[in-house]
Amino acid sequence: MRKFLGFILLLAGLNVAAADVPAPEQLVRNTSKEVLEVIKTEKLSPSDKRFRDLVEAKVLPIFDFNRLTALAVGKYWRQASPEQQAALAREFRTLLVRTYSTAVGANKVQEINVKAVKMADADTDTTVRTEVITASGQPFPIDYRLLKTGNGWKVYDVAVEGVSLVTNYRTSFNQTIQKDGIDGLIKALADRNAAQPAKTSAN
Repeated sequence: MRKFLGFILLLAGLNVAAADVPAPEQLVRNTSKEVLEVIKTEKLSPSDKRFRDLVEAKVLPIFDFNRLTALAVGKYWRQASPEQQAALAREFRTLLVRTYSTAVGANKVQEINVKAVKMADADTDTTVRTEVITASGQPFPIDYRLLKTGNGWKVYDVAVEGVSLVTNYRTSFNQTIQKDGIDGLIKALADRNAAQPAKTSAN
């Protein structure tokens, strides 16, 4: 949970205007600093409306949730109907954002060091490696897989200390599908999200 915080926190800073998309390294470096400053200055917590708005404005647009969900579901994705695919992506997106909201209160990210990225101008798929430093723990690495699309660079996988988010969820998702089918996975995700609603205030 601690490391998931760093993952989403950095992603919260990755949104930029499609008309002026910098290289992935610079994108991560500039915007992660901006979002960290907002969170520290305003002392945001998951119960703040401002925090919710920041997540919705910054986190959601940078994800390719369809691709991320398809990779997590694996071979069963093609067996799902368009309606099932949409439901899976929607529930998975909610799960990721709400997991962050649960974790953020107990963590304090102090700094995010972005390492140099080696890539050619024509590259459309790259990995941005970072080191997250917290107030109470040892630094830990987070690697981001990004794909260049018509709407800019999109995150489609994240590896925390070498463990892929996609691979990690694929194991549990496949187990659920094998037991209860695709609708069973959708229900399991929906039930989990309903059991842990995001907390917001009237601020």
